[in-house]
Amino acid sequence: MVDDELWALIEPLLPPWPERSPGPRPVSDRLCLQGILYVLYNDIAWQLLPLELGFGSGQTCWRRLDRWQKAGVFDRLHRVLLAELNAAGELDWSRACVDGSHIRAKGGADTGPSPVDRRKTGSKHHLICDGRGTPLKVITTAANVNDVTQTLALVDGIPAVAGRPGRPRRRPDALLGDKGYDSNPNRDAPRKRRILPVISYKGRPNIKGLGKLRYVVEQTFTFLHHFKRLAVRWERRTELHDAFASLACSLICWRRLKKAQP
Repeated sequence: MVDDELWALIEPLLPPWPERSPGPRPVSDRLCLQGILYVLYNDIAWQLLPLELGFGSGQTCWRRLDRWQKAGVFDRLHRVLLAELNAAGELDWSRACVDGSHIRAKGGADTGPSPVDRRKTGSKHHLICDGRGTPLKVITTAANVNDVTQTLALVDGIPAVAGRPGRPRRRPDALLGDKGYDSNPNRDAPRKRRILPVISYKGRPNIKGLGKLRYVVEQTFTFLHHFKRLAVRWERRTELHDAFASLACSLICWRRLKKAQP
């Protein structure tokens, strides 16, 4: 269910319906959002969405998801909630952590042979989070795409986060990565952005204490894949899967915001 406080943040972001549209009156946006959340949590086929829940048909909810994705609703919601967390002092900009995680995929764009699942078709989530594990950006690629190729896309993909006096912030002070991100470009490019790269070198011992700081990114992957629709990719269109990922990131931010409130 979508509580009133969360709905108050989401409703202004939704594209309006024409005042005079042909056909029957559409199912309310709030009910459709609850249907989308039901699919996100339970990973059921759209056509199996129970009508007795009152959320409309699975096809109706899918069309609403597609409409909102094209309008950029989910990315804007994520940005709004990041700003709320920033205003509450709940974002740790002292460092950001990057990592990747493989998932199974049933086909479509941005899929490929998974190197960790007997080369079955799969995708990969590339994640950057702040020092407390709050997700800042998720990118979906084919499973055989190396982590090192997505580092700068993740860094540059951090949205401009308002909520504090001054210009919105989008750069952490340091970038933490394991040996999979070891490359000279991954050290030079962050430095040009005034970000300190803290990345272990291949063939050498890990940087002391790095694992204790990077555990938050693994924890965030656990939270993301708790949404069963993200643990196995069914959407053939990458943008729809990314819409689910942005919505999941927003929900994680919302939980942290609610926890931080007195």
